[in-house]
Order: sequence, then C-alpha cells, then structure tokens
Amino acid sequence: MNRKRALISDTFKVKKRRNGPEKFGAVSVENGPTNIRSTLEYLMTLFPRKLFNDALPQIVLKHQLYSIHNDKTLVDKELNKLREHGELLMFQLGFDAEAFGLIFASDYKAKVLAGEEGRVTKATVEKFLEKVVSSCTDLSFSKDKMLREFLFTDSEITQLVKAGVLTVRDAGSWWLSIPNSGKFTKYFLQGRKAVLGMVKKSKYSEVLKAELEERRTNSQVKFHMKYHIHDIVGAELVESIPTTSGTMLRFVDS
Repeated sequence: MNRKRALISDTFKVKKRRNGPEKFGAVSVENGPTNIRSTLEYLMTLFPRKLFNDALPQIVLKHQLYSIHNDKTLVDKELNKLREHGELLMFQLGFDAEAFGLIFASDYKAKVLAGEEGRVTKATVEKFLEKVVSSCTDLSFSKDKMLREFLFTDSEITQLVKAGVLTVRDAGSWWLSIPNSGKFTKYFLQGRKAVLGMVKKSKYSEVLKAELEERRTNSQVKFHMKYHIHDIVGAELVESIPTTSGTMLRFVDS
C-alpha cells in the first residue's frame, strides 16, 4: 500500500470486536435485508450532503451499522447480499484497514457521472461503471484483470485514476474509490477526534448518549452529531452502557 493510504494512529482505528454485554437499544436482524436496508437509509440521512454541495454520494461506514444491530455476522451477510445484487458498493477508505464505506450503487453512479460532464474522461468512466462497477463486487483490481478481463487499455486506466474512480493500491493494482472524497475523510476524522474528546473530558470520561446528541458542536464537528456517535460506538472507541438514565458512553483507553 502506498504512503497516501498509510494507516493513521491507533486513536482512529476501528477496534476488533470484543465479546461483551449487548449494547443498550441495539436490535436484532430478524427481518433480514429489509431491516439492514432501512438502517442504511436511516444512516444515509445523517450524511451532510450540503457540506459537499451535494457532489458526493451519501457515505455510511460499515461499522456504524454495528452500533444499531447486535449480530455483526448477520449484518455482514445481508450487506454482502445487497452487494451481490448490485444495489450496494463497498470501499476501503484508506485511513484504517478496518474502515469500509458503503454507498448505494445508483447514488455512486449518478454523482460520478454528474462530475464527469464535459470532461474528456467521461466515456472511459461510463465504460467502467457499466462493465466493472455494475458486475463486480471486488474492492480492488489488478492490472491483469483490468487488461484481460475488463479489456481496458493502460491509457484508459490512467484516465480512471485521473477521474478518481480508481486510486493506487500498490504497483499494478488499484482500489475502487470515491472521487473528491478527500474532504470527507478530513472532516470525518476531525469530527471523530473532537467528539471523542468531548467524551474523554466529561466527568469520569463518560456521558449520556442523549446529552452528547444535544451538545452544541464546534467548528471541528461539521457532521451531524448522531453520525459521529454511530461511528464511535460501532468502532468500539467508546463503550455503550445501559443505565436507568439512558445509554451511557464511556471513553475506551486504547
């Protein structure tokens, strides 16, 4: 992996799943794909479209679903079904090996095509969306696969990198990527750090979830507070503890 996609410090890494008490208010996935899709749609509504002038597709992180659903295995299974049916795309976000972005395929294609209007790379990008994105669930692609299976030329691959739908993974392979998502990553990590700081600075390094949701945000938090809370709970950067006053979030020392 190249330096641009080097992992950030442990502070921001998604923690490995631990066996522990069930999260207060978490739900099962008895209703299967419908339930998971509904959760995705809810989390998508928290994405700040206006912040990016509606140029980015709505992005949800996979682990955010774990803040709502208890059974990680079933969540992953249903997400894979949505991906196999061509409804959902998954991306390796680069700032953490365990961080995966989820975008509805129709939204991704629409935003990518809108961004390609009037550009010389448009025809190649359209070909990529039709031949690769619509039929393949891979997160990355080797040069051999791009040349032999999908029949792209070296010049076309260069165009796809220029357009931002591919980004270099290492010599001879590329990640599927989200064009112009650098600002998203910057604001997301900036907000995560700030919200974690709010929890850590609270008495006993814990705060009621309802209270945190109502906190006035500073310039470092540009996303909806609930978006960040689903992130830090799902990534297990805080513990979620049931109390008589509601769910308590407690900072986890790394």
